[in-house]
Amino acid sequence: MLAGDPWRSYGLEGAPTRPTPDPAPPPVTAEPGAPPHAGRPPAGLMAAALTFLFAVLAALANAVSSTLQRKANREEPDEVAFTPRLVLDLLRRPVWFGGLLGVIAGFLLQAAALSYGNLAVVEPILAVELPFTLAMASVVFHRRLHRREWASAGLITGGVALLLVALAPHGGSSARVPLVTWGLGLAATLGAVGVLVARATRSRPARRAALLGIATGAMFGVTAALMTRMSVALGHGLVGALTVWQTYAMVAAGAAAMFLLQNALQAGNLVVVQPGLTLTDPAVSIIWGVVVFHEQVSGGLWYLAAVAAGILLAIGTVSLSRSPLIHGPGDATARGGVPDPPERRCPPPRDRPPSQG
Repeated sequence: MLAGDPWRSYGLEGAPTRPTPDPAPPPVTAEPGAPPHAGRPPAGLMAAALTFLFAVLAALANAVSSTLQRKANREEPDEVAFTPRLVLDLLRRPVWFGGLLGVIAGFLLQAAALSYGNLAVVEPILAVELPFTLAMASVVFHRRLHRREWASAGLITGGVALLLVALAPHGGSSARVPLVTWGLGLAATLGAVGVLVARATRSRPARRAALLGIATGAMFGVTAALMTRMSVALGHGLVGALTVWQTYAMVAAGAAAMFLLQNALQAGNLVVVQPGLTLTDPAVSIIWGVVVFHEQVSGGLWYLAAVAAGILLAIGTVSLSRSPLIHGPGDATARGGVPDPPERRCPPPRDRPPSQG
């Protein structure tokens, strides 16, 4: 064997070598604070499917809850509004506990959806709660679905699909939000809710129900934002979820939202409560996702598509919420009419004086 390089005697520099394969790419790891499954390679398609599935199931559970709670609240008098008596009365109604179980199931399913998808993705899907509520109301109150209801449901479904395609939210993280940003976001949202509640307490029942519906939607939106952080912490186990303050704030916000919802349903029927509740919840959640969690959305002409999706959602929600099927059989609007306010009701006929021949 020749010393040194044996190929040098042939006028060649170095021995021929086989091309070495590229080094294996580093394993995909989740960002700090994210749940364990967030770093798995197949997370794209699988996460999208699980996000959609859990969000739709959460909307279905919320629809069951809204229908049963409406049935329990419709007989409560006005004087129990914002008093402990309202809660005590509802605790004696078994149907209300069915609605409460629906709320709990909805929260758990929503948390599961938020563990796989962004806040700005999950919350618009929950807008399909209104068509589900319509279907539930038709069963509970024994009323048939008509063309108007199907058309409105189609507008809502199309609006949700278009909104998700137009915004295409991605990125962002609730685990890296500074405490000051959390405080500012909560102060702004709770301040707006406080203004709505203050105006509602000085308004007539119908207007009070509408304002409380909007306030309830905002509270559910901030509850979802807090739930996003709790879901990330839950990826590290139950102990991880119990060590973040957002878990306890989520419980308090959810309880406040439930209390507002009971008062909204007591003040008026779903015709005035449901539009604000259905539209404000995803609107507040999208704002939180983009502004606080820094989730990225599509720009340019996609903004116009997002506006068009919002218009479809608004038209479908308002039209569907005015359906007679949303109301119980005891509501005046369910029979196609609206009761006159007290000052416009016709007085009883007076006896005419006898004619003077």
